[in-house]
Amino acid sequence: MSDTVIPEQFGHVNLTEAAQSCPGLSADEFKRAFRNHPAGVALITADAGDGPVALTASSVFSVSAEPPVLVFSLSAMASAAPTIIASKTVVVHMLSAANLDLAKLGAASGVDRFADTTAWDRLPTGEPYFPAAQARIRGEIIDRVAVGGSTLIVVHALEASDGAEAEPSPQPLVYHNRTWHSLDESSRIQ
Repeated sequence: MSDTVIPEQFGHVNLTEAAQSCPGLSADEFKRAFRNHPAGVALITADAGDGPVALTASSVFSVSAEPPVLVFSLSAMASAAPTIIASKTVVVHMLSAANLDLAKLGAASGVDRFADTTAWDRLPTGEPYFPAAQARIRGEIIDRVAVGGSTLIVVHALEASDGAEAEPSPQPLVYHNRTWHSLDESSRIQ
């Protein structure tokens, strides 16, 4: 977002200094609060030149429609973190309940997420992707912001596939209280 001007009052905050002046919640309290906040599930893929990586994320959200920008959080402990941070582009797969296997694959540790060569392919632009995903957005990483033990990845969306050919009315995959859930018409409250 090099063309974006950030007013001086919105400058970067030194989190260490902020935490010392006002400690805030403990990590456990913070996690406990967010366990009750459901989130959609996505699979992020990238390749910085040393082979493809993938990880499951529930921190993906849109920031702006014009320009089309999304963000996600990447833990420094994730094995895919160094590759994603070094990548120029990523593919964000929006998962439906039918894609639970992809969510579990990206969340598993110590496995080769690309061992099944029939489950994934490369886009014409070179990025790895999983065709079975409900929808996907290919984007250019335009900023990386270190925050504590994580990095906020800012992505300018370049292309999208809505997955309508795979499943016209998918049941969204949601992560809530450390468990996978799907939403359907019976979950509607209004």
